[in-house]
Amino acid sequence: MNVKNILAIKGRNVITIGPDKSIKEAIALMDAQNIGALIVLDEDQQLVGIISERDIIRAFVRREDVLSLPVSQLMTTKVITGVPQDDIHSISNLMTEHRVRHLPILSNGQLVGIISIGDVVKRQRDTYKGEVDTLQTQLMGEA
Repeated sequence: MNVKNILAIKGRNVITIGPDKSIKEAIALMDAQNIGALIVLDEDQQLVGIISERDIIRAFVRREDVLSLPVSQLMTTKVITGVPQDDIHSISNLMTEHRVRHLPILSNGQLVGIISIGDVVKRQRDTYKGEVDTLQTQLMGEA
């Protein structure tokens, strides 16, 4: 099982925002889409960052003017990414080691999707459930 399989099931739609948009706009977009992170693309549609609820909440502790700041001031610019060919196990390890919950997926440098840690866990759960069901069927057949 790889990232390509997850994207085939969940879709490749990615909600993005520009780096010049305000944090208030970013929060409104996350709320409207019921998501926890936005991919930040420049005017050439190139990945320049990611902004998450966590980034915004942490900024509120340090500053009072957070809502008026541009996304570019709070976004993470060293973005950990994956590719469609990555297997679920390596992606799970990557996300855990880097403590990221959202992973943009690039193909030839272009954004083709995003997966969350929830997507990875769900896929692993479904795989294990299938294996358990198969083993139960085999055991019942032998009895």
